Amino acid sequence: MYRFYIDDNQYDGEFVRVTGSDVNHISNVLRLQKGDWVILCNGEGTDYTGRIEEFEPDEVLVKILKVSEAGSELPSKIYLFQGLPKSDKMEFIIQKAVETGVFEVIPVNMKRCVKKINEEKKLAKKLARWNQISEAAAKQSGRGIVPSVKSIMSFKEALEYAKSLDYTLMPYELEEVNDKSRENFREAITGKSIGIFIGPEGGIDESEVQLALENGVKAVSLGKRILRTETAGIVTTSFLIYLMEIEGC
Repeated sequence: MYRFYIDDNQYDGEFVRVTGSDVNHISNVLRLQKGDWVILCNGEGTDYTGRIEEFEPDEVLVKILKVSEAGSELPSKIYLFQGLPKSDKMEFIIQKAVETGVFEVIPVNMKRCVKKINEEKKLAKKLARWNQISEAAAKQSGRGIVPSVKSIMSFKEALEYAKSLDYTLMPYELEEVNDKSRENFREAITGKSIGIFIGPEGGIDESEVQLALENGVKAVSLGKRILRTETAGIVTTSFLIYLMEIEGC
């Protein structure tokens, strides 16, 4: 069943009036018909399941027959603090982060970042593009929310932002595979909010590692191999998913 995102004010207690670009997508791209079923999500975890009743030039009328919680969100919110990578790797990272259940993505300028986005106009364009990718990935993966991609932060700003979270992890290639890493992962899932700091190409600078540790971030190992920046966040989130949803079943 196809999923679309709406605002709560589009639901009047019986019908949802779908507007905007989704009208063309429903009518001309997917070629849905009267009587077809769709899921309309408010982006905050509520699903409205209904049947298409009418097509208008600028809206699609859907009769709602079931209201429920999406049920696809992780028990803990994961915040991905991603060091800015080169080229368009950030788009891939956002897509996969959303698919694996990340709640929010925070791009971070770190010492070893090759790519810097300082011009305000370019930053606004990038941010809009990144949030479009997040919405598309949320639709594809059946998310109950559309994860937000925040504006770029400095490393110190990111550490300050992470202080509000219950637990924060930092995969670090020099950290050994040991019981302490396993313990840090298991402790992390006891919190309602978990931060993950991922370095750019070249990793996190030693001075940043020290600053993170001083601010309560826990270093962990992801194994005996060196992972690319676009892989490390996915693997870290996968470890947490396993502990939260698989092992905990």
